[in-house]
Amino acid sequence: MKSNVLSRYRVMAYITAVWLLVFTAAIIAKYAFEVGDTMLISQIHGVLFIIYVVFAFDLGTKAKWPFGKLLWVLAAGCIPFASFFVEPKVTREARSLITDAAPATAKA
Repeated sequence: MKSNVLSRYRVMAYITAVWLLVFTAAIIAKYAFEVGDTMLISQIHGVLFIIYVVFAFDLGTKAKWPFGKLLWVLAAGCIPFASFFVEPKVTREARSLITDAAPATAKA
């Protein structure tokens, strides 16, 4: 597995997590305080979540995760704050699978 697969997942995990928190705050503001609208925020989070799912699925297939683990990682994008705990654990496990070959230097 190449390191860019893990990097794409990590970036999208954090972006999706932050937007989920923004969306959660907007929902609370809308229904608890009758302030604001959530349409734009929900659409942005939806698009980001789709990208997150694609990248998490790509990482999971390349890391040969069992289906249950893949579902847990995907579900972490739906639970506020979960990505902040799941992403570091996934990163630790996936780093050992990275096989980027360092460029060989020619010795004279």
